Amino acid sequence: MKTLKVCLTAAAVSSALLASSAMAVGVDFHGYMRAGAGVSAHGGANESYEKNKVGRLGNEDDVYGEIQLDTTPIKAGDSAEFIVSSMIAYGSDGSNGWESARDDDNGADVALAQFNVQAKGLLDFDKEAVLWAGKRYYQRQDIHITDFYYWNTSGGAGGGIENVTVGPGKLSFAFMRDDSLGNDMGIDGVNQNVNINNFDLRYAGLGLWQDASLELGVNYYMVNESDDQEDADFDGEDSVMATAVITQGNFFGGFNKTVFQFGTNGAASGMAGLGSGSWIPAVSDGDTGFRVINFGVVDLSENWDFGHQVMFAQSSYEGDKKDHQFANIVMRPIYNWSETVKTEFEAGYYNETNQWGTDGADNEGAKFTVAQAWTAGSGFWARPEIRVYASYVNDFENDNRFGSDQSDELSVGIQAEAWW
Repeated sequence: MKTLKVCLTAAAVSSALLASSAMAVGVDFHGYMRAGAGVSAHGGANESYEKNKVGRLGNEDDVYGEIQLDTTPIKAGDSAEFIVSSMIAYGSDGSNGWESARDDDNGADVALAQFNVQAKGLLDFDKEAVLWAGKRYYQRQDIHITDFYYWNTSGGAGGGIENVTVGPGKLSFAFMRDDSLGNDMGIDGVNQNVNINNFDLRYAGLGLWQDASLELGVNYYMVNESDDQEDADFDGEDSVMATAVITQGNFFGGFNKTVFQFGTNGAASGMAGLGSGSWIPAVSDGDTGFRVINFGVVDLSENWDFGHQVMFAQSSYEGDKKDHQFANIVMRPIYNWSETVKTEFEAGYYNETNQWGTDGADNEGAKFTVAQAWTAGSGFWARPEIRVYASYVNDFENDNRFGSDQSDELSVGIQAEAWW
């Protein structure tokens, strides 16, 4: 009987392998990378200073990459198409030639960032709708010049349906797990990790005026305590984040976006705290927060491109905590000398009071960068790009930010950046 089971198992595996060979789908290769090195006047290696607040150009000291492999569409039935999508992400400080995936100062972080199945054409009422399940970067929205994701609810695994035609726009709904990990609930002997379920509802493509559209979204973060946590009188609080994005296309040869966001309870601290809408704590009650962002990229002339970000945010807390306020402005003008040569500038400033609601935890700083770049084409978004840069940063509140009673720092370096 044991021999028979082994034979049947072998036959099943062989059949699966033969079926896979017969199906023989192709692979689309996508990715992103940045890597470089530099030196600073005081800190040894090049410094990175609050890049989400003052801008990322010449202000990144890491090696980061994403390798994404997607199958070409696997056709089934009359109209269905399936895609299997995967991504490995890697990050390190680039200080050594062999940086293995280990937990120490010389190690690297490796993660299975995405692994999901997407299917289009399954639903008779809307052949363009997509059904999906797995782990996914779900409809993320970011500001490139600060590497800031203001709407990124990609947590753990999940699933949903997206791009369903409803009236003039597209409706999407997703359910994703996004547990709150390591929060101190103040209860001894009870698991501090709290299960949180994120319900994400979006309606996009609502026309406003010429070349303008509106996207609306609500994220509901439902806390699901374990029996042990309930028995220990842990009182988790659900949270809500609401988002509205107005996009103006064909705006001086580019685009402009205005974002309004509002958060309650655990989602409130992320407004001024530059949260993305994931990793929501489950232990806040009565807090509120909001932020307003304007950003975009335009063509100023045949040779000049210009990107910018302006933001104001506030998180208000119950109890003795103070209102946390944040404001910044970042500008990146670019001059294109030719199809392969450009000069880039970036200036950023931010001001922050009562960080995380702590009275007197005030921050203020600025950065200025000039870079000479060689790139595959002209324009703001042309990549791959190799650049040499010099960056000056100054922390106006911390006289010892860079050690040895130094509040400012000068770094020079070389960096590559690419997406494909």
